[in-house]
Amino acid sequence: MIDIHCHILPGVDDGPATIEESLLMAREAVNEGIVTIIATPHHRNNKYENKKSSILEHISNFNDILNKENIPLEILPGQENRIYGEIIEDFQSSEILTLNKSKYLFVEFPTSSVPRYTTKLLYNLQIEGLTPIIVHPERNKELIENPSILYNLVNNGALAQVTAGSLAGYFGKSIQKFSKRLIEHNLIHFVASDAHNTHNRSFKLNEAYNLIESEFGVDYVYMFTENAECVIQNSNIIKEVPEDIKRKKILGLF
Repeated sequence: MIDIHCHILPGVDDGPATIEESLLMAREAVNEGIVTIIATPHHRNNKYENKKSSILEHISNFNDILNKENIPLEILPGQENRIYGEIIEDFQSSEILTLNKSKYLFVEFPTSSVPRYTTKLLYNLQIEGLTPIIVHPERNKELIENPSILYNLVNNGALAQVTAGSLAGYFGKSIQKFSKRLIEHNLIHFVASDAHNTHNRSFKLNEAYNLIESEFGVDYVYMFTENAECVIQNSNIIKEVPEDIKRKKILGLF
């Protein structure tokens, strides 16, 4: 199993503070059946800055430690970028890191809003040859209130990743319900842990995939797991035609 969104590197953001805590996460990931993790430290979220060169150094050091500890887990480079206007310029100047140096780029919105320039910026990222992946849209207040915004972004070429813990109910029943609705309407392309530690923000991928299989069928599990592999291989993902949640609700079909 591949986890494309995880805060496992020690001392770089609000994930583990120490090597020991990172190793606890690594062992838990292996027990869950995860063999590969893309480490995605926060960048430019008004609290943390983790530029490309620094992340690559941390990844190399942590993989060395995992090897010495005989933990069968591979860590690949990534970055969770809070959306900001100069992201393309910073990508061009090698401050921004895509997922495993692929065409796929994580984009995070503020918790309560979607900036007005988002549509234009995500379009410009695609012109640059990048494919933006919107992380945890199910936890964004404005998208919850107006999911048509996400539909329009996905319909215009962006992708989206839901958090395993959201699907498994760890962020509350309303977020769990909204996460399922996003999957039902083909607005989600990846499931990932967004794990930060081993106590209140752990992986939950098995729980999420079990729920997906029981409610949507095994084909959805295959799609999401294959899409994670496509990211690290820098190949095209599987996706269905997106549907607008609000429109279906207005028509009385939802």
